[in-house]
Amino acid sequence: MADKEQYSEGFHNKRILFVCRETYSMPLWFLAEEWRKDNEVAAFFIMSSECSYNKCYYNENSYYKFKELSGITLYDVRDICDQYTEGLKGPSSPVDIAYLENIEREYTHFKNLNMQLMCSQENTRHYHWRYYWSFTNYDENMYWLELNYKKILSIFEEFRPDMILDFDNAELQRTIINEVAYRKNVPYITVEYSKFGYYKYPTFQNTIGIDGYVEEKYRENLKKTPKELKEMYDYVEDYRNRSTIMNKEFAGTVTSQYERDSLIWILRVMHGKWNYFWNMDITNKNLKLKRTNKILYAPSIPYFFHYLSVYLKRRKYMGKNRLFEAPVEGEPYVYMPLHLIPESTVFVKASYYVDELNLIEQVSKSLPVGWRLYVKEHQAMLGERGTEFYRKVKELHNVRLVQVNHYHDPKPWITKAKGVVTIVGTTAFEEALLGRKSLIFGDVPFELVDGITKVTSFEQLPGLIADFGEIDNIHSCAAYLQTIRDIGFEIDLFYLMAKAEKILGGKEQSEEKFEKNMEELKKFYYFGYRKWNEVKRENAKGKTT
Repeated sequence: MADKEQYSEGFHNKRILFVCRETYSMPLWFLAEEWRKDNEVAAFFIMSSECSYNKCYYNENSYYKFKELSGITLYDVRDICDQYTEGLKGPSSPVDIAYLENIEREYTHFKNLNMQLMCSQENTRHYHWRYYWSFTNYDENMYWLELNYKKILSIFEEFRPDMILDFDNAELQRTIINEVAYRKNVPYITVEYSKFGYYKYPTFQNTIGIDGYVEEKYRENLKKTPKELKEMYDYVEDYRNRSTIMNKEFAGTVTSQYERDSLIWILRVMHGKWNYFWNMDITNKNLKLKRTNKILYAPSIPYFFHYLSVYLKRRKYMGKNRLFEAPVEGEPYVYMPLHLIPESTVFVKASYYVDELNLIEQVSKSLPVGWRLYVKEHQAMLGERGTEFYRKVKELHNVRLVQVNHYHDPKPWITKAKGVVTIVGTTAFEEALLGRKSLIFGDVPFELVDGITKVTSFEQLPGLIADFGEIDNIHSCAAYLQTIRDIGFEIDLFYLMAKAEKILGGKEQSEEKFEKNMEELKKFYYFGYRKWNEVKRENAKGKTT
């Protein structure tokens, strides 16, 4: 396959559809502004609140900035939000089941319809603790699914995109776009996180499974000699000798937080949230709309008090408390770090395994005698997950719920453990880079690396756990890293989104780092589009031979 640098020419005379949502849309604004000169450009805003609310702090630098951009077509879900609200008021079910049955026959290559609903937190209240979202019943979910399919199919029919470019994988609409794009043979390109530094690569299936071209490139690199992969061998050797291994992309985020927040900091944050919601609800008069449909428009007061509770509990749990305990030195254990729930990584990539309590129970009963299961909470979930969950975990005789900040890096947890079990977490990749075995339950790109095993049945667990230990996988690690280097682009997405918002809000000017990241993002999409077409040609050629 050709090197990615050969794919760096721009787009001309193309019909480009951007999928937009909140902060993730902001870097795309700069691409839309530039590419509209030589292409037909459209943007589709998929968040109900973002496109339905009057202009406020929440949407002024996303949806309303795109509205000010001349020469592009703007689509949103505002019309179906109104239709949804009115349809649910009727005396009978508004759902057209025959229509959905037909949709399920045509548009379920990746996921069936009920699995597609798993990709939005507004439809999955049963699985998470954010009580500002409402529980939804059968008609509410099916009707929303129906209206979104009708909307998205109409956009495909009207705009006829040559490509669809995205920046994230969460929300029902993206899952639908993925199915429709596949059926209509339109490239849908979004970001897959490789977990190797800042490298991201284009995925054509909304991060569901591993793209064929990625696995092919990995198999190619696997055939290379250690000498040919020397740079990556050196990287792995250096990684194994480091005292800390936290991915630099998480620096400054809650994922790398190990100290308690001060009460003054919490007060400042909550004061900011109060002003934010006052601006939204009162100053810009969105409160009335919020009261029409709590499913689509989360109420502000529960949201405010939810996060006040989260911050205060997180502060408490970062100190000594009765729920979390220190590890016991020398005790044999399996390490199981939990996920942020709801999180697109789990809800999209491992939809069958979002019930972490059930997974803990299955792993617990699969351990060899004398071993413990160390369950560590995700820093971002401290204070958010219900305490009843923790109490249930602590009832299991061979499980310890360990203190999040006992160590200030993942490495000690990993190296002292017999092995790692995670749904789709980065810890499995870190374990593999350290030459040790781990288990996962969903599809992630780094599962290509030797030592990472995807569990397909709970009955496999006892044997797989008993087989934990070190593995000589340095060549496999190096081949994976080289693959990501070959097809990936170093893009600091969190910086890019934060900086784009400040530029669009007139608070800061562009800078060299921002321009460099934007150039990489352009190349990312250029490469993705041409790679999709290359794969398409190869597949067509294969069918004729």
